[in-house]
Amino acid sequence: MSHPGGEGVASPLGVDSLSMWQVTAGLPEQVAEAIEAGRSVASLPDGDAIDAVVVLGMGGSGIAGDVLSAAAAGASRVPVSVVKSYELPTWVGPRSLVMAVSCSGNTEETLSTTTAAWAAGAHVVVVAGEGELARLAAGHGSPIVTVPSSIPQPRAAIGATAVPLLVMAERMGLLPGVSEQLAQVVAQLKRRRDQLIGADSPAAEIARRIGRTIPLVHGAQGLTSVAASRWKTQVNENAKSPAMWAAEPELCHNEIAGWAQFGDVTRQIITAVALRSSDEHPQVARRFEWVAEVEREVVSDVIEVWAEGRTTLARFFDLVLVGDFVSLHLADRDGVDPGPVPILGELKDYLRT
Repeated sequence: MSHPGGEGVASPLGVDSLSMWQVTAGLPEQVAEAIEAGRSVASLPDGDAIDAVVVLGMGGSGIAGDVLSAAAAGASRVPVSVVKSYELPTWVGPRSLVMAVSCSGNTEETLSTTTAAWAAGAHVVVVAGEGELARLAAGHGSPIVTVPSSIPQPRAAIGATAVPLLVMAERMGLLPGVSEQLAQVVAQLKRRRDQLIGADSPAAEIARRIGRTIPLVHGAQGLTSVAASRWKTQVNENAKSPAMWAAEPELCHNEIAGWAQFGDVTRQIITAVALRSSDEHPQVARRFEWVAEVEREVVSDVIEVWAEGRTTLARFFDLVLVGDFVSLHLADRDGVDPGPVPILGELKDYLRT
């Protein structure tokens, strides 16, 4: 079974005003289009003139930087940092590459740090919608990758924002091997999409097991850690529910100590979700197993979700797609519209006054 994209996929959600189900189902095509967008952008900086990379972005746009940073660890010859605030690091200068990401193009934190990057003489590349950031980038002559306006929310644009960063980093000689990995991403997402929209969707079963408990999502350092944070924020925004995340092996140095008390409470309200991958260090795999045994005494359920795919990036995006559909099923279980996030609009209104 194959599909031309999310548009042809029927949604089972009772309410879905922004068609989040269809947009989520269209992630394979979104990634394919983003690969071409990253390849076609002109006038990229010379990689030999770059000593460090900084990615700017918030929320659903900011995760693009987390993806690049995790993918670059151990593979890039230059460090990659992520900034999610109003202030740019003081060390950013003429040999820095700043990649600014904002789906709306109007994220005030990103506008602040990108403006500072231009003032510092940094090389700047922009991935944005048609807002103020794109206008400023055009004025500065910075390369721009445009986020499609058809994507209704930043959290639905992980392909359109993260993938161009990966492709451009490869083109500048900063991150080798991306093209081969991304080819596997598209293929894996298509396979997983067909499974997730089917009658026996594993995402629906995971959502059933989570029910009305709070998911505590564990990943491992690197891209599965980013996937865990993605699961958390998708539950927050799509299902409008609380969620938590942590990463191995760090959680073994602190979080597990917190399971010594209140088991009578946590057994009723928390479900542990472990995101597993063949990329794990052998000692991390052992930690996952030991932590699961501890958690079974103090949580409602322990769920393992294994990444599928032939490459690290394919396995990462596979976990992303599963988590996105889990969050949509959780929203549907409570009759929640997954698209709008009115409280975020209220905050923006408050900050403007």
